[in-house]
Amino acid sequence: MKIAVLGGTGSFGGALARRLVTLGEDEIVIGSRDAARAEACAAEFGDATSGAANLDAVSGVELVVLAVVADAALATAAAIAPALEVPLLSVASVLSFTRGGVIPDPDALSLAERIQQLVRVSVSAGLHSVAASNLGEAAAEEDAFVCGDDAAGKALALTLAGKLVSGRALDAGPLASARTLEGLTAVIVNLNRRYRGHAGITVTGLPSA
Repeated sequence: MKIAVLGGTGSFGGALARRLVTLGEDEIVIGSRDAARAEACAAEFGDATSGAANLDAVSGVELVVLAVVADAALATAAAIAPALEVPLLSVASVLSFTRGGVIPDPDALSLAERIQQLVRVSVSAGLHSVAASNLGEAAAEEDAFVCGDDAAGKALALTLAGKLVSGRALDAGPLASARTLEGLTAVIVNLNRRYRGHAGITVTGLPSA
């Protein structure tokens, strides 16, 4: 599969791209607002990787992963919308950092749902409980969750998610479930801060695939 990782020069996007490059199963395009920065990052990852400005990165791929920071997600989605022709996976969460801890976005709609309003392709949401620090050379020892309204787009996102974890890539339902999945990021960050770890989530009680 040919996958564009927008925000591939950042923390999570870079870790995601590096994990996929290590597996060697897919062709990866690193997207960034700065084409030169994307190209330099791609050169570090290897021959199966290329870099381009975001608008060019989404051309000719099968799946776009929107891995930019949450503050830039809506603007980036709007900017690439005219060129976007394949499903998009949103992985960001809007978080507020307070003295009492990290809290999720109070907006009634998830970030992924707001992105869906800006683009004409299907949007899935997922990977919110998978930390960048867990995306090393080995698969993360946890499950991954993906939700979405379009079966084909969600299937692509689940295939991607399954490459990242040693557990299962789980279908978490319609795109409206992104409101909960994005909130999981706040839970994970709070756990990591309190217990100084790298938390992930494994679901018990489900039948084997």
